[in-house]
Formats: sequence, structure tokens, C-alpha cells
Amino acid sequence: MTDNSVFPDKTYADTVLEPLFEGVKIHFAEHMAQIDRAHLVMLGETGILKDEDCARLARAVDAVHEQADLENLTYTGEFEDYFFWVEAELRKQLGDLGGALHTARSRNDIDHTVFRMALRLRGEALLGQVLTLAAALLEKAVQERDTLIVAYTHGQPAQPTTFGHYLAAAIEVLLRDAERISAALDQINHCPLGAAAITTSGFPIDRVRTAELLGFAAPVQNSYGCIASVDYVTGFYSAMKLMFLHLGRVVQDMAFWSSFEVGQLYVPNALVQVSSIMPQKRNPVPIEHLRHLSSVTAGHCDTMLATMHNTPFTDMNDSEGEVQQAGYAAFASGERALSLLTAFLPACSINAANVSRNGDAACITITELADTMVRSEGLSFRQAHEVAATTARACIASDRPLGAGYDAFCEAFRASTGEAPGLSPDDFSESVSMEGFVSRRDRFGGPAAAPMNQAFDGYHAKLADLQTHSATRLTRRKTAKDQLEQAFRSTMEP
Repeated sequence: MTDNSVFPDKTYADTVLEPLFEGVKIHFAEHMAQIDRAHLVMLGETGILKDEDCARLARAVDAVHEQADLENLTYTGEFEDYFFWVEAELRKQLGDLGGALHTARSRNDIDHTVFRMALRLRGEALLGQVLTLAAALLEKAVQERDTLIVAYTHGQPAQPTTFGHYLAAAIEVLLRDAERISAALDQINHCPLGAAAITTSGFPIDRVRTAELLGFAAPVQNSYGCIASVDYVTGFYSAMKLMFLHLGRVVQDMAFWSSFEVGQLYVPNALVQVSSIMPQKRNPVPIEHLRHLSSVTAGHCDTMLATMHNTPFTDMNDSEGEVQQAGYAAFASGERALSLLTAFLPACSINAANVSRNGDAACITITELADTMVRSEGLSFRQAHEVAATTARACIASDRPLGAGYDAFCEAFRASTGEAPGLSPDDFSESVSMEGFVSRRDRFGGPAAAPMNQAFDGYHAKLADLQTHSATRLTRRKTAKDQLEQAFRSTMEP
């Protein structure tokens, strides 16, 4: 069979090769230049290439990457991809020696090294935003430690707690999410370079050295896994998705709390939009943007996970350039959401009058009345629960707050026990006050001042640990960049 076709087919070039070429220019060219430099240094240090050849190659590599006019560089089809364009430029200057740079490597290990470098750069920036948000929420939680709110379960008023206690719960989840992201970054921070096509090389390469020069903690150990494994992708986007899923739940509470009927959360004018026709409206629209940005980001993460599903455990384009770039959309929307939430929540405040109104209307301190009867009247909790329930129903039916329901309580107590309660009116008022309710919840994890202060100390320590660990990774990269520059410049002189 005669085949007179010439690569590349125009449609294939237009739909695949050109977009990939443009993507490399935008996202990966700088990382490829670093890899070329690090690999060349290693080839010289191990004696795989002669010093004089390394020097000539180093000068050419430097010239090609530094002088590349990426903005005006277009895909012509003359070369399959950006890698071959660089190699062609080297061969223009050096002849056959220009191809020696590719000794003991493949586009396979180059690609996955590039992808990890690009992902860790974005991931570390994202983690920085997450930790900034955590710090802002922690500062707000400390300020609001004693600020009473109504806690809701199943969409109904449940018990009093504090805004600081609520925020602390969100902070705990956020810090766990940050730990998952940080752990995913630790996994990304291993270098596939040296795996070559899939089985390493017959040359005496030093994979630890190239990993070090590129700021990785260590090489990926198994060379097949360097190329076939995509868990560095799925692990990171899974952790990222979980964070935005969890943040979205907090955002949904903000929408509920700021509704006119509830009115527990006050959103300042700077974060409120008005209606073009209804002059009375205060629309906390940032909440809606936070909600959809969180969902869109989780969706972009799902795209990455779904694309990897049922792919073969080998080298394949399903995990490479175009797919990697698709994942970066998650950072674009996610970073917007994190910035907005960092500005939004600390700016909001609690409307104490509405908290009191809603708490009174729903008798949300009634649990403490039952507890008090167990402690002071010797009732079982079930009997105390029945007395408390009867008291609450009477107060709600007569549209009066629980604090004004001492007579209803006495009547319910006599009906259940046949005796008058020993609880005085003052004791009753104290047991059903929101402040008293919270102050008695002084067990580990509760909303009272002592356990909250203990929790804040722990959050500050965990936040500091995460910041330190991230700084260590960033320092490694900066140090490696300096070392690579020095080693590469030394290679230029045989």
C-alpha cells in the first residue's frame, strides 16, 4: 500500500499540534529551559558528555532559550512540537552536537517533569491563599469568640453558640484541607527526569542531581511510574476539589444567615448590590459569586479526575499537555473565590437583635433547662426533656420568650412530677439565657471561652506549621534555582 501523505495533516495540525504548541509557549517553555540546563549540567558532571561539548551546548542552550521570541513564534508544522523546535535551533548552531543534549532522556520524562513543575508552582500559590484565608478567619474568630449566634440544624433554630465557635469549625476543616493540599504538593515535588521513555537509560545518569537542581525533594523512584502514574495530578485536584466543596457549604450558610427572614449576618454596604427597580433591596451578591465560583472550581477539578478515569497505566496523551492546561482553569476560578472570601467574611458582622429575636422565638436554650433539671431536681433526662418540651410549646404558643416562661415551667413540672420545682425564678432565667447556655458548654471543643482559647492556640500552631512547611519547599526551589544557574554558567567554560 502506497502512502504519499505528509505529516502533519492540516486538520490534525490545526486541532491538536498548534494548540499544544501555543500551550507550551504560555505554560511550559520556562520550565523546559530549566530542564535543559539541569540535564546538561548532569551530563557534564557524570562524564557522559565531554567538557568541551558541554560548554558549546551550554552556550547554545542559553542563546536559544534566552533569545526565543515566544510572543511571535508560530506553529508552522515544520517541527512536530516545541521540543523539536528547540532541538532544531540547537542543531542550526552546533550541527549534530545539537542533538547530544537529548542523550539519556525522552520527551516522556521531560513532559511529566514540566507538568509537575507547572503544577507545584500553581499549587504553592493556591496554598498560600488558603493559609491567608485561614489566618483571616482565625483573626475574625478570636474577635467574635463571645458573639452569640443561633446555630441551625435541619434548617431550623437549634441551640445558641458563638460566631467564633462556628468560624472555628470552618477553620478546622480548612486547615485539614490545607494539610491535604500540602501533602499533595509533597507528592508532586518528586522528579521523573531520568526515567527516559520508561525504563531509565544505559548511561550512568545521576537522577538525584537533576532532581536537586530543579528544586525537587527527590526523584520518583520507579521509572515506569514516572511516566505512567498520574496520582500527582489526581491527588492534587482531589484535595483542591474537597476544599472548595467544603467552603461552598459555609458560603451556603452565609446566604441563609443573611436572608431578610433570618437576618443573623449583616453584610456591609461595600459588599451589597441594590435592585434596579426595588429600592428596599439589599442583595449580598458576593455570596452568590462565592457559591458559583466554588462550584465551578470543583467542576474543573472533576474534569481532571474524570479525564484520568479508565486510562491505561502507561504513557498516554490523556494526562499530558492539553489536559494539564485544562486543569489550570481550576486555579483561575479558585483563586478568585479565595480572594473574595478572604475579604467578605471578615467584613461581615452579627446582628445581635435578630439573634435574640430568633433565639427567643424558637426557645433555643431549652436543652439547658432540661440539663438543669437533671442536675438540680434529680429528674432523669427523659423526664426533664418532657417538662422542657411542654414549657417550650407553651411559650411558643403564647408568643413569649422562654425567659418569660417561668409560670409555664412550673405548671409543666407539677404536671409531670406532682411537685413544685425547686428552681427559683432567677435560677430559671439563668438556665435559659443564651450567655448562660454558652458559658456552661466549657468541655473540650465547646463554645465557652476556655475551650475556645485552647482551640485558637492549636489553630495558630497548625497554621504556623503549614506556613513553615510551604516556606521550606519554596526555599528549596529558590536555592536550587541559584545552584542551577551557578552550575550551568560553570558548564559554559570547559
